Amino acid sequence: MAFSVTARSLFNAPVEWSDDVARGLMVGSAFFGAASALKRGENAGVVFLVDKLGARPRRLVDSFAALLILVVSAFLAANSARMGWLTTGQTTGSGLPLELTFYPMAAGAACMTLFAAEHFFRRSIADVVSAAAIGAFVAGLWYAWSAVAPDALPPAGALMLAGFVLCLAGGMPIGFGLALAALIYLWTEGNVPGVIFAQQMARGIDNFVLLAIPFFILVGYLMEANGMSVRLIALLERLVGRMRGGLNVVMVLSMVIFSGISGSKMADVAAVGSVLVPAARRSKQNPGEAVALLAASAVMAEAIPPCINLIILGFVANLSIGGLFMAGLLPAGVMAAALIAVAVLFGRRAALAEAEQLKEDARRLWSGAAVTLGLLVLIFGGFKTGFATATEISAFAAIYALVVGGAVFRELGLRAAFQSFVHAATRSGLVLFIVAAAQSLAFVLTLQQVPHALADMMIRFSQAGGAWTFMLLSILILIVMGSVLEGAAALIIFGPLLVPVASQIGIAPLHFGVVLVVAMGIGLFAPPLGLGLYGACLIGKVPIEDTVRPILGYLGLLFLCLLVIAFVPGISLWLPHLMGY
Repeated sequence: MAFSVTARSLFNAPVEWSDDVARGLMVGSAFFGAASALKRGENAGVVFLVDKLGARPRRLVDSFAALLILVVSAFLAANSARMGWLTTGQTTGSGLPLELTFYPMAAGAACMTLFAAEHFFRRSIADVVSAAAIGAFVAGLWYAWSAVAPDALPPAGALMLAGFVLCLAGGMPIGFGLALAALIYLWTEGNVPGVIFAQQMARGIDNFVLLAIPFFILVGYLMEANGMSVRLIALLERLVGRMRGGLNVVMVLSMVIFSGISGSKMADVAAVGSVLVPAARRSKQNPGEAVALLAASAVMAEAIPPCINLIILGFVANLSIGGLFMAGLLPAGVMAAALIAVAVLFGRRAALAEAEQLKEDARRLWSGAAVTLGLLVLIFGGFKTGFATATEISAFAAIYALVVGGAVFRELGLRAAFQSFVHAATRSGLVLFIVAAAQSLAFVLTLQQVPHALADMMIRFSQAGGAWTFMLLSILILIVMGSVLEGAAALIIFGPLLVPVASQIGIAPLHFGVVLVVAMGIGLFAPPLGLGLYGACLIGKVPIEDTVRPILGYLGLLFLCLLVIAFVPGISLWLPHLMGY
């Protein structure tokens, strides 16, 4: 990719096939990464309800969910391979074989199937037999009903919705829940071939823009491995750590800076939380409150470029990604200022232990921070000059973190670098598999005319109550759906539905896009279902019960900030207009 940018920029000789190769590699690596996540048990699901079950019912629910994951994986593998066979002889725009997209996808899905089978069959014989019996009973009931009284069958859309709700309630990983919901419709409706499911899964991530996601995630892990993260946080601790609420101020500022570099919220939370939550414990602060502020700062950071969800929304809603990046800066500043003000107003001076004293001199800390902040110059300089696209800039950022960060700090060994690539591939696979699954569900919703119905309903509401009624309804929808779904899935499903309607009634798309992303972020970290909050608690090693009360206060503050951002469009639009977007 770097070679393609250099050839295009310096020699005016773009490498035409590079984009197709990159997209094909991304599709394959996404499914191999998702398989790795499945093997490691890193797929996120909503376990709030199933945790309340007894031991035996919980094992039964988990076993049936594992069986469904196996079914989805096997169906995807078979139809991806069939899609590769059907496209043999066809070529991409640059002349490369089209089947090279689907066969790697089939191989990744086959690995998912093997790992899902291992996960299912390692359970007790009683649990395996019980789950298989439940599956056979449901399938047999459907076929018997369709044979005896086909006219009395419930609509496929209703079954899809019921299946999705049950998957969520049962703690099934969100990506597989989305995929299974689409499959329920295809199976019960009966007129859409299975290869369309595989085609839509590939189509969901077969885009050059989305290639920025794995690169920015890799940047986050490399920064943590080579010491760039620790040094920048150490400098912030030295500058403001001893003021009133100093550790909390450092946490917010760290999230602001790292969100502008890595793009991945969970990578940011891991980098900052792994350093500052233990520091909060050592300084006798409540770790539950520290994790709550960490999660709230991650919500704020949803608007800071190069946030992955901004990239995803720009892709699915056909908005300028550079424009979204610029539109998110001032809203993020408003939220960061509010969080810092609360931290100072209600905080106390941190009694840092002697071990917290920085041993490096100020010059070394500043030089280390300068190297880290050089990534910001690279990212924003690339956008401003038009030297490279968002995806190409993400690749340069990864090279910078690997080469420059490794050379300057000399802490990135081969083992640490390898682990960074493995973790980045796994996390990217998780994100991109959810994007792919959400695309398959979005396709099914389109078949049912749900987008048109929702758009008509929202237009009627806006005609009755005005554009601001539409804005409030959209915020509520994204908060609820961001809590129920993983953030990217909520944006993929609702972004293309709501953005055109907002444009029709006079709301600027860039402004509306930022509002949607922040609203989704509030839902993503809202108890009791928000998956982001569970991730922050795992990183901080704090029970979620200890974070509920403080996070509700922080989220209430951010919601007020969101209302200000929503009803004062100039906050979002001033900078994009200044930059020519």
